[in-house]
Amino acid sequence: MKTCPSCGEEIIGRIDKKFCSSYCKSSYHYLKNRDKPENRFKKIDNQLKLNRRILKEYNKGGKVTVRKSILLQEGFDPKYFTHYWKNNKGDVYLFCYEHGFLSRSEHGIVKYVLVQHQPYMN
Repeated sequence: MKTCPSCGEEIIGRIDKKFCSSYCKSSYHYLKNRDKPENRFKKIDNQLKLNRRILKEYNKGGKVTVRKSILLQEGFDPKYFTHYWKNNKGDVYLFCYEHGFLSRSEHGIVKYVLVQHQPYMN
């Protein structure tokens, strides 16, 4: 009697069958592969894409100021960015592809100034 490596149930069917169901097969391989090093790159890429989507969603006008807490609630993580740009004043804008943000504090409330990449930023 063969047992399923995922749930321990008896396997019924073909002699070469390894899992009792497609759910167990999927679950087993997901758990086995989730901590592999190459998945780290996928997680980083997914966070960058999420950051870009959030910045794009909140910046419809080209330049806008939004509370940091609002973006964080949406899943934004400021530690993940693709590049930066420093303006003449010394402010450093962090970018997720073509959408950037700059941290500002106004009256004790941290806000982000959201911008879109412009040709003069090259």
